[in-house]
Amino acid sequence: MSETPLLSAVNLHKTFKVSSHNNSTGVLTALDRVSLQLFAGETLGIAGESGCGKSTLAKIMAGLLKPDGGSVLYKGKQLAQLGQNERTVFRRKTQMIFQDPFSSLNPRMRIGDSISEPLKIAGIPAPMLRKELTRIMTAVGLQSDVVDRFPDEFSGGQRQRIGIARALAASPEILIADEPVSSLDISIQAQIINIMLQMKSDFSLSMMIVSHNLLILRHICDRIIIMYLGAVVESGPASELFQHCRHPYTEALIAAIPGLHTANVSRGELLRDDLPSALSIPSGCRFHPRCRYAVDLCRHEVPKITDHGNGHSAACHLSNKLYG
Repeated sequence: MSETPLLSAVNLHKTFKVSSHNNSTGVLTALDRVSLQLFAGETLGIAGESGCGKSTLAKIMAGLLKPDGGSVLYKGKQLAQLGQNERTVFRRKTQMIFQDPFSSLNPRMRIGDSISEPLKIAGIPAPMLRKELTRIMTAVGLQSDVVDRFPDEFSGGQRQRIGIARALAASPEILIADEPVSSLDISIQAQIINIMLQMKSDFSLSMMIVSHNLLILRHICDRIIIMYLGAVVESGPASELFQHCRHPYTEALIAAIPGLHTANVSRGELLRDDLPSALSIPSGCRFHPRCRYAVDLCRHEVPKITDHGNGHSAACHLSNKLYG
């Protein structure tokens, strides 16, 4: 793994103004001082419950959304400081796969044209274009004889393959996938995951995968970052995080995985109440209202992210006491 991050975030902050049913306006905190690094050849997982800021983070890292504060760096240079030509290169080299494969495709465009559009923009000559199109479609498990069909003629799993193929056609370095299999049947999820693992090797990709499914991330990621209410609460190597988690929220998420008996208590026992609103972030440790271990310090002081060695860190006042 390279010492210099391919893509990184430094203290990202993002809020949204929202209106309630009584026409009052509030400020929703989507991201709060989020920092991360993605290295060349690495697969990084971003996990957490719905509403924790995962999708917002993915869009900002892909350059599709601007942060209110902090910065995203591509090969050490801030996106905001890139010239027009450099920004064009970044957009081509950083591709995104969305949760809903149908809405990301033009319903009036034949899939062959949709997938090959990045190839045409890149100036690939016509004789080579068909050959490259066939290669990419084969890589994601699509038959080349379906190029003249439209997106609504395909199943959800096939449409996700089309979306992946379109992303690959741009010859990216970085692939950012936002819940790429959550809308698919379990059997189809496995197929898409295997395709992503294979294409990482075949196309020399670095990947950032957003998912609420920790088991999937454990299978395909080198490192995993756990987010809660817009903040990073734990990060570390995937195997290390599962075997020796350092935050009660991570412990609860792992306990919730069916059939994975790594905890002596259930998620229900580990998590109190429902997820608080991002319109009103709790004081101190934002997780304390749901944490069965919380003490007075947790309610009043924001925990710092502490390094526990081996690239494993967590933001918990009681980490050493609870997990040794």
